[in-house]
Amino acid sequence: MHHPLAARIFAREVGRIDTLGAAAHRERLLEGVAGRVLEIGAGTGISFNDYPSTVLELIALEPESYLRERATQAAALAPGPVTVVDATAEQIPFPDASFDVAITARVLCSVCDPAAALAELHRVLQPGGELRFYEHVASTNPRLARCQRALDLAWPTLAGGCHSSRDTLRTITRAGFAIEQCERFRFRPNILAAPTSPYVLGRARRA
Repeated sequence: MHHPLAARIFAREVGRIDTLGAAAHRERLLEGVAGRVLEIGAGTGISFNDYPSTVLELIALEPESYLRERATQAAALAPGPVTVVDATAEQIPFPDASFDVAITARVLCSVCDPAAALAELHRVLQPGGELRFYEHVASTNPRLARCQRALDLAWPTLAGGCHSSRDTLRTITRAGFAIEQCERFRFRPNILAAPTSPYVLGRARRA
């Protein structure tokens, strides 16, 4: 997992996107999170300061070296205990039932195998554990959905593996999670983000 150009563009833009609405979305995503928490694809660690004090420990996975370095720096300044780990979502280096909550925030679009990643999240969550997700997804509008599929012929190569047309909600349920709450909305921080503007934010439960 090495995307030096995409990682640097992401690191430069993530703060600006936060001010345009992503920070408010993430605040809702993390509201009430407690216990031992796993976040996959932590990026620069921009979320670390947003976790509530009810989180006893946060483990943050980030496989991209430049972003992981930035996340490690952010972890040192975080108000709670954060450990940044070099690992992918498809191979989480922790035993079964290790976590109370798992967090995915704008990352399932770019993992190599989302089904494998969600199977791993299901494995490492305790029975009854919670998956919180905030992801851009395939549009329910047929015309935009066709545009997304066409874009994905080239876009992942240019954008660090990001796909615009993934049906993430279906993949979540197929991994064995029961979706308890889900909000659909549009978020377009700039005109280039139009194909990735359909979003979902919600919670699912591991059986």
